[in-house]
Amino acid sequence: MDKNKANISQIRVLFQGDSITDAGRNYQEPDDLGSGYPYFAAETALAKYPGKFKYINRGVGGNRSIDLLARVKEDIINLKPDYMSILIGVNDVWHEFDEANPNGVDNEKYKLYYRMLLQQVKEALPEIEIVIMEPYVLKGTETEGYYEEFRSEVELRAKSARELAEEFNLPFIPMQEKLDKVFEEKPIGYWTLAGDGVHPTTEGHKLIASLWMEEFDKFAADK
Repeated sequence: MDKNKANISQIRVLFQGDSITDAGRNYQEPDDLGSGYPYFAAETALAKYPGKFKYINRGVGGNRSIDLLARVKEDIINLKPDYMSILIGVNDVWHEFDEANPNGVDNEKYKLYYRMLLQQVKEALPEIEIVIMEPYVLKGTETEGYYEEFRSEVELRAKSARELAEEFNLPFIPMQEKLDKVFEEKPIGYWTLAGDGVHPTTEGHKLIASLWMEEFDKFAADK
């Protein structure tokens, strides 16, 4: 896929989040989209809307809500996107299961930090279109030992994300139920790498990209 060059007339589209969004992007190449759903979504969008949009990925592996908030100026506001999707929350839960150094973010603070992020972005960029994507987790080899607790906590973050979308009147992309359904149809490892329940395989990323495109098409149709 052509990593389209910046054009002053192009509408800027930003993918923001953690490692699911990061997907191995090259931090030394600002236009690199990685190999995950941002790549596949942008590839589809480029074919449908050639030359109209500039696609940017600033997902960072390991990020929690507080980490994303900490880089809101550099990686969101300074980029001046016209459209941004956010997928954040699973690490707020997952990091708490590190026995040596539990470093998760509880749901109350997750919602607080996420709200602060949205407030700062909307204050600086009042015309921006923001889409919130639902954090998810699936049963896998790395999550099955504590899956029920993991799942229940991620569902709390998902509920908070949905509530914030309603509070700020933003589109919300539900993913957990749809991923649950397709997960039942394929063996562990088809949708997530090593079946870890979090990081998508190529097929998983393509599925997320298709969900992203359903929402993006509504925005792009008016541009």
